[in-house]
Amino acid sequence: DGQECPSYRDISSCRSPNSLLTTNPEIRMRTFRNHPALIRRCTALTLTSLALFANDLAVAQEKPAQAASPPTTPAGLRVFYTGHSFHMFVPQRIEQLVKAAGIQGHKLAGQQGIGGSRVIQHWDLEETKNKAKQALISGEVDLFTMAPHVMIPDEGITKFTELGLKHNPNLRLLLQASWYPHDVPSGEKRITNNAQRDDAPIAFLQAAVDEWRTKLEAQAAELNKQHGQQAVCIIPVGDAVVKLRGMVVEGKFPSITKQSELFIDPIGHAGSHVQALAAYCNFVAIYRISPAGLNVQAAGVTDEQHGLLQQLAWETVSKYPYSGVVGEKK
Repeated sequence: DGQECPSYRDISSCRSPNSLLTTNPEIRMRTFRNHPALIRRCTALTLTSLALFANDLAVAQEKPAQAASPPTTPAGLRVFYTGHSFHMFVPQRIEQLVKAAGIQGHKLAGQQGIGGSRVIQHWDLEETKNKAKQALISGEVDLFTMAPHVMIPDEGITKFTELGLKHNPNLRLLLQASWYPHDVPSGEKRITNNAQRDDAPIAFLQAAVDEWRTKLEAQAAELNKQHGQQAVCIIPVGDAVVKLRGMVVEGKFPSITKQSELFIDPIGHAGSHVQALAAYCNFVAIYRISPAGLNVQAAGVTDEQHGLLQQLAWETVSKYPYSGVVGEKK
C-alpha cells in the first residue's frame, strides 16, 4: 500500500488500489490523463455527490420553520391613574390583568378621580390633596394616565407632561381617548334617553370620536416634539367602543342585540362590556401585549364575549400609530 503504479499506461498493474492516493501531483495527473474511464468514473461520483447535496438542501428548505418563541412577560411598571368616570374603573381591572398575566414588579402607584373632569382640574387641585403632582414629583412613577374631556387642547396635559418628565425622563404618559358623552357633540342626535342609542348610525358615532381624537393627536404630537421623545401616547378606547357597537348592529356580538345594552344612562356611562373593553385597551397600551385569555371580572360577560373584546382591544390599539404599541406580541 502507498506504492505507485509501475506503469501509467496500465492502471490494473497497481499492486494496491491505494496507490491511486499518491501525493505526487505529477504522477496523479498523468494517471488520470492516460485513463479516460477513470475520469468518467470520478466525474460521475462528483455529479452524484452534488445531486445528494442539492436534495439535502431542498429537504432542509421544505422543513417548517421552528415556531417563534413566545413573547416574554414584560417587567412591571409603577402606574398612576387620573381621570373621570369613563376611566376610573380601569385601575382595579388592570390589577386583575397584571396578576393573570404573571407580571412581576407591577405597582399601583396611586389614583386620582374627579367626576366629569378635564385634566386641568386635576392639575389645579389644591396641593395638599393633589396625589398626582406628589407622585410625579417623587419620580417613582413609570406610567401616568390621563382621561381628557371633550375640550381640547387641555393645558393640564401639557403641565403634567412637563412635571413628570422633569422628575423622570423615561416617564410614559397615556391619554385615554374615550367614547363621546351623549354619543355626539350636539344637535338632534345627542342622546337624551339611553334607548335612543339603538337607532344611532355608526358613522355619526365614529365622526364624533374622530374629531375629538384628532385634537388629542395634535396636542400629543406637539408635546412629543417639544420634549424630543414619544412620551405622550393615546389609547383609542372610543374607536374600540364604536367598533363594538357596530358589531352589535351587525349581529356579530353574541347575546347583545341593542346598543343601549352597553350603557347605563344617556350620558354613556359604561356597562360591564364597555368597562371590560376599556380595561383591555388600557392594558394593551400600558404593557404592549395582548390580553387574550386574561379575563377581568365583569358581571354578565361570557367567556366568548371576553375573547371578542380582548381581540377587539388588541387589534384597535396595536394598529393605532399613536398608541406606542408595535403590535407584535400576542
